[in-house]
Amino acid sequence: MEQNKSSVIDNIDIEIPLFLEAVYQKYSYDFRDYSKAHVKRRLLHRMSIGRFTSISHMQEKVLRDKAFFIDLLEDLSINVTEMFRDPDFYKSFRENVVPTLKTYPFIKIWHAGCSTGEEVYSLAILLKEEGLLDRCQVYATDFNRKVLEIAKHGIYQTQELDKFQRNYIKSGGKEKLSDYYTLKYGSIKFDQALSKHVVFADHNLVTDHVFAEVNLILCRNVLIYFNRELQNKVINLFHESLVHSGHLCLGSKESLRFTQHEHSFADIDAKQKIFKKKIG
Repeated sequence: MEQNKSSVIDNIDIEIPLFLEAVYQKYSYDFRDYSKAHVKRRLLHRMSIGRFTSISHMQEKVLRDKAFFIDLLEDLSINVTEMFRDPDFYKSFRENVVPTLKTYPFIKIWHAGCSTGEEVYSLAILLKEEGLLDRCQVYATDFNRKVLEIAKHGIYQTQELDKFQRNYIKSGGKEKLSDYYTLKYGSIKFDQALSKHVVFADHNLVTDHVFAEVNLILCRNVLIYFNRELQNKVINLFHESLVHSGHLCLGSKESLRFTQHEHSFADIDAKQKIFKKKIG
């Protein structure tokens, strides 16, 4: 029994790279350099609920059924988010980044890996309270078109509303969170004025190139799902996209260490992972 179990595990580890290569060749979505643990966990989950006998069995399905592939994208996409996630980050952002943004006549921002948009609306609220939103252009991107549609509409369920409100207060919010949304039929809908300066767009950090030249990039809690080689590639993409002295904001467990641009950024708040691109 132990030998059979070991054989199954070995087969899975062999089959997963072949599966990811097949997905890339068929659909041009590249998950080959995602964290092995993340990919394995999500594929085994889909294999279980789809009652597939093996990864190879599931590969046959994904190559012949595009609708199944779209479902698979949901599994591999990174959609963990909430309003004012990590409130201490937003508090530091207000104190350490906003003063610099206020010196610009016009501000271009790239929010990469925006998922369902809660953190995009969080940023828009902060910018509005700081008197900056009207001179901002925010590009909110993700490769998952389904979550982008949710983000565009700005409609969310109320289950997490108490947590959202607590996060907002801890982040240094200057008004009431309820000032920015309407409550109807068990959902909250954020004011469309918040998304007036936001463009939601399809962009894949793994396969696409520089999106725009920007003053600020936020990509929080995405790189942790990439292996070191892909992290380096994405940080290089961000470095190319930022103007001199532009700011880069990463997630609390993410780092510039071991990337080719480890010394290309100055720490603004090392704990909250806020960096500034050095000149030259």
